[in-house]
Amino acid sequence: MIRSIAILALTLLAPGLITALPPQPAWQWPVDTPRVVVRPFIAPAGPYASGHRGIDVVAEGGRVFAPAEGTVHFAGTVVDRPVLSIRHAGGLISSFEPVETTLRQGDAVARGDPIGTALPGHCSGTCLHFGVRLDGEYVSPLLYLGGVSPSVLLPTRR
Repeated sequence: MIRSIAILALTLLAPGLITALPPQPAWQWPVDTPRVVVRPFIAPAGPYASGHRGIDVVAEGGRVFAPAEGTVHFAGTVVDRPVLSIRHAGGLISSFEPVETTLRQGDAVARGDPIGTALPGHCSGTCLHFGVRLDGEYVSPLLYLGGVSPSVLLPTRR
């Protein structure tokens, strides 16, 4: 009860201190329509646990686009698969595989720029694995594509 009164007092006395988070602008999907997610993001229980650290999206036509403005962080092969990663503002890195690209580390990209071609081999058809890291932690790309609403904590006590 005292805590509720304190929050109410702060809200009334200093309304500028308690504000809602500004909405994040939605990123562009990295593939053309139709946008079909064939495998969802599955958060791992820990840093080395199993999971699916991205989404697999049908890539009809194979064209891949930058979801947001950024700089190429990595373009090369990881194990046996060509990978492209883009560093964005706010501690975000997007990654795409398997994707063939002519881009190099340090190249600037704008939202919607063509960044490569999805190659077959990841799914039964041509699809793109699209991952996002926030400050090094994998998060669902749908958070940035407008597919998942932010979590809201509700009170558990009355």
